[in-house]
Amino acid sequence: MTTHLLIFMLVPLVACESIYSVDDSAGLGRRFDGIGGLSGGGATSKLLVNYPEKQLNQILDYLFKPNFGASLQILKVEIGGDGQSTDGTESSHMHEPWDENYERGYEWWLMVEAKKRNPNIKLYGLPWSFPGWIGNGTQNPYINPDVTTDYIIRWIKAAKKLYDLDLDFVGIWNERNYDIPYIKTLKAGLIANGFNNIQLVAADGDWGISDDILKDPAFAKAVDIIGVHYPGTTTTNQSVETGKPLWSSEDYSTYNDEVGAGCWARILNQNYVNGNMTSTISWNLIASYYLSLPFGRDGLMTAVEPWSGHYVVQDPIWVSAHTTQFSEIGWRYLKHGLGSGHLDNGGSYVSLMSPDSKDFTMVIETMSHDHSKCIRPGLPEYSVKPQNATFSLTGSLASVKELNVWRSRLTFGRSASDSIFKNLSKIKVISGQITLSLGVDEIYTLTTVATGTKGSYGDSPDSAKFPLPYADDFESYPEFSEAFNWVPQAGVWEVRQSQNPSARKVNRQVMLNPPVAWCALQEAPINLGGSQFWSDLFIQMDVLVPSVNGTSGVMLGARMTQGGCQVGSTDGVFFTVFPSSDSGSFLYIVSNDTARKNILLSGFYAASLGLDVWHHLSLIVRGDSVYGYVGIDSVFQIPSVNIPPTGFVAYGTADYGIADFDNFQVESSGDLRVIKPNPRIPTHKQNIL
Repeated sequence: MTTHLLIFMLVPLVACESIYSVDDSAGLGRRFDGIGGLSGGGATSKLLVNYPEKQLNQILDYLFKPNFGASLQILKVEIGGDGQSTDGTESSHMHEPWDENYERGYEWWLMVEAKKRNPNIKLYGLPWSFPGWIGNGTQNPYINPDVTTDYIIRWIKAAKKLYDLDLDFVGIWNERNYDIPYIKTLKAGLIANGFNNIQLVAADGDWGISDDILKDPAFAKAVDIIGVHYPGTTTTNQSVETGKPLWSSEDYSTYNDEVGAGCWARILNQNYVNGNMTSTISWNLIASYYLSLPFGRDGLMTAVEPWSGHYVVQDPIWVSAHTTQFSEIGWRYLKHGLGSGHLDNGGSYVSLMSPDSKDFTMVIETMSHDHSKCIRPGLPEYSVKPQNATFSLTGSLASVKELNVWRSRLTFGRSASDSIFKNLSKIKVISGQITLSLGVDEIYTLTTVATGTKGSYGDSPDSAKFPLPYADDFESYPEFSEAFNWVPQAGVWEVRQSQNPSARKVNRQVMLNPPVAWCALQEAPINLGGSQFWSDLFIQMDVLVPSVNGTSGVMLGARMTQGGCQVGSTDGVFFTVFPSSDSGSFLYIVSNDTARKNILLSGFYAASLGLDVWHHLSLIVRGDSVYGYVGIDSVFQIPSVNIPPTGFVAYGTADYGIADFDNFQVESSGDLRVIKPNPRIPTHKQNIL
């Protein structure tokens, strides 16, 4: 073996060498509760659902299949609440108190697929927003604790009854104020309904809840686990004093390049070393939402092209594997200073023991400051140097003779022959000791477990642009499902059977009232899709506004620049028409924002645009010119306007209320031409404005 390939070695003891005790004879530390990923918190798995079956199964294996990829041990999902929660909205199981349906959304499907691959995976549900009726006209979901408890219990019951899913954990309200009476009521409701094994995590925010737990024994009994977000690997004395398991129940949220991998490696170790946290859950599980939406590529891997099947297995997958493939929930950490702690020249190490003490795993990381920054919180300066580290195995570990070795070396653009998650030669334990020569930005797993695998399906299909032209008549979807490639940013769209005519399916905006919001409350529902790079477009769609529970208006949009919590102020061009039940003219507005606060043009068109009747809207954007049609008639022409050069397409409603959308078509605008009427809808003669 040549010298440059020797990545660890036994070396003679020298005075400057650090020796670390790894000893279980004084007992073990806290219980290891698992590494997980979060689907939701903003429709983060929306594009995953319609991947081709072959690639979809591969992606799910990389995430959940034991001893293959990330081998995740916890799946946390959003309990959809009809509100924007970072990158989109997720549908509630009860839009109204009389409207209960468990075929909506995709988190059910994802939990089932995770369980198929790993029956032992733990499931955790948490709401971000709530349907408006829960707040009873307010933005407070705790106003009636019994009502909100019943709403959550129904979701848990449906998971078991309809999908054979047993929830393991449930939370309160993501990153918002907790309410002690509600938490007590929810805990009592879980017990009363036979869900004694479901543990309540609170409050998915900061450590402040610890003070109230210490003050109130009844409250302490209701909270099983203290879960915090982005703790920066530290905790508080009060939290430790509660005696509760401490979790980083949402963490990471960082671009999944090598720096993101370094962030994930550092916090997976140091959340325990510094903060006694026994579980870390990544936001998000998989970046499967349009990249220009907020926090693009912040998942453990990336899958944003269902039309091509292309996906990328990013380094955080293999960083996860360093822990998850060689330990299980229920193992125990070794105590601080006796198997877990800081390395003298930077970095950290944690050790885990199986319940029967037959298996042992140690994970070591030497992530440098600039190569392991997470998006939040700020990271204090520190240094890491190459170092020799000797680990002295005593107690029951004295009988260990050799350990399997896996190593990742993050190169950050430097040429290197070493791969991520590489299985190296076994290391011998000599006189109870092993000595490693550790470089900077490395991860080692030393373990008695021999089943680790770097799974691979080879390269995924080549990347491709979103197809143009593109069309969808919504006929191929099951009722209550969401249309592929569309990501609702406010409001909720479901495929429904049309009443006019009854033989066709439509994409319906179904929300009648604003939600109890997590982001700033959005004034108007809007659905986004396509490509952020689209420019000159010809967009067509059929629309119908019902006379009962209908919205006041419907909209087509182009060159929409952003979504997420800022969707209400996005730039673009939006053509909104307001149908009326009378026989007079209809109002139209052209704006460059969804809230219609910056109006480019408005007016009345001298024709009737009735309710309960299908109409055909068209929007042409070409250069800085914008044209709008209703049916075959021109409604407006704006020859020059200041609008973004590129952006998504969109459709939506002027406010909360029902509207049906059908037969979406988009193509390059090319040369302007006469729009042909759609033969599927009635047309009527209109006067030219």
